[in-house]
Amino acid sequence: MSSGVTAERLRAALDAALHPVGLAVQDDSHLHAGHAGAREGGHFTVRITSSAFDGLSRVARHRLVYDAARPLIAEGIHALAIEARTPAEAKR
Repeated sequence: MSSGVTAERLRAALDAALHPVGLAVQDDSHLHAGHAGAREGGHFTVRITSSAFDGLSRVARHRLVYDAARPLIAEGIHALAIEARTPAEAKR
């Protein structure tokens, strides 16, 4: 499956929703060629630092990322690897 979802589109959605101070989105789809899930959409790694994560558990942080990406998930994201930190955690 060739989806219209790109790292740039995912980056824009996360930026608009979470106003990160640090954001890297990597398209890992090429690493999953031949994998059954590769037909269902793209694979991405997200490293995001945002004050929106202050006081939230890891699960709650991931929910915020998934909520921001939800429209794109429906268009063809099969997998997201997420590393979500607060600005204070990123300084450590």
